[in-house]
Amino acid sequence: MARSSSDPLAPSEWKVMKIVWQLKSCVARDVYTRAGQEFGWTPNTVRTILSRLVDKGFLKTTQVGNCFVYRPARSFTRSLFSAADDLLGKTVAGRTGPLLSYMLKKSKLTSEEIEELRSLLDKQEHQHGEGEA
Repeated sequence: MARSSSDPLAPSEWKVMKIVWQLKSCVARDVYTRAGQEFGWTPNTVRTILSRLVDKGFLKTTQVGNCFVYRPARSFTRSLFSAADDLLGKTVAGRTGPLLSYMLKKSKLTSEEIEELRSLLDKQEHQHGEGEA
């Protein structure tokens, strides 16, 4: 049964997707070689995860000879935003501040990213301030 790409990725699926995003286009052997080296996974484990990712719509496949070539169906950024939306949906209304603060503390940001965040916070503060007037 095919599942929707709105289904969140499991931790093992994120690991496989990161490999595929890095390779851009690959065969199963490429993925299970890397996953075996990095995580100690067997080829069968990786094939199962690849199959789930195809079913969920995160990977596209093309058959070339007796191999399947895998390519991401969604960008890393789009998938990350979807995961963030899922996480934010789990917060209690009005309590996203602690989550965002925690994520900020755990992040290594460039100067440009910090400036973008400052701008967003200023804009948020300005909009919030207008609503109270």
